[in-house]
Amino acid sequence: MDLLVKLYALEPNPELDARVAKAGVLVRRALAPELHIVTEWVGKTFDAGWASETEVAFARQPPSCFVATRDGKVIGFACHDATARGFFGPTGVDEAARGLGVGHALLLACLLDMRTQGYAYGIIGGAGPIEFYAKAVGAVPIEGSEPGIYADLLRAED
Repeated sequence: MDLLVKLYALEPNPELDARVAKAGVLVRRALAPELHIVTEWVGKTFDAGWASETEVAFARQPPSCFVATRDGKVIGFACHDATARGFFGPTGVDEAARGLGVGHALLLACLLDMRTQGYAYGIIGGAGPIEFYAKAVGAVPIEGSEPGIYADLLRAED
């Protein structure tokens, strides 16, 4: 199911930023020279489809991909405007870094960037943990959005 977020109602979260920083994590916009590093990590850690979407996010100017790093290594990513304009995702955090607030920080970085670019609403396409998104950013289900934009997605053959 897709979710809708009121971007105009979002605010930065200094407490979350401090929590993530205390864990030694930096959340920032990805840079073009990092495309191969980030897309390789996404493909290896998650899947090739998400790596493809991430590559599209890198093609935007400025890139619409954000990364979380620790000790100079990627531990998470989030994109927007990859599969469709106004869509958040894909996003993911390395299993070892979950629970530190990294996913929430990446989500907020992307959604606030979308707001800055003039979007009033954002769509979280094919949302996984609906409860997380509802709590983190007030996301609400979009009725009738299943199967949504991904209905006829081609899948790699095994």
